[in-house]
Amino acid sequence: MENNVAMSDALTTLYRPVGRKELELIRIREFRSFPPRLTGQPFFYPVLTEDYAVQIARDWNTKDKASDYEGYALKFHVRTAFLSQYDVRVVGNATHRQYWIPAQDLEQLNSNIVGTIDIVQEFHRES
Repeated sequence: MENNVAMSDALTTLYRPVGRKELELIRIREFRSFPPRLTGQPFFYPVLTEDYAVQIARDWNTKDKASDYEGYALKFHVRTAFLSQYDVRVVGNATHRQYWIPAQDLEQLNSNIVGTIDIVQEFHRES
């Protein structure tokens, strides 16, 4: 018989597309947390699928000067109990699902990350 995992022990896998500068800030934090949001960035937007993160990293970050024309799809695990206070939002089509975590809650999210933030794919602007 399988053991039931308590809600407080359950983890949700999330993804985050980032450019080079944000990746460097994550690297400084030893791939354990995300940096504070900048002024004018009221939300942190982790996405629910690797495909969606890859789409943004490949199709957006590699064309964006602020991302240094590099895109990275990151994967991390968050305690499900923490995420339960937020709704999943659909932006665009049904595959574009993400959380909108208020910037002031980012440190709480960081303290609910279990393990490290991993790079699952990377993209660079085509020459």
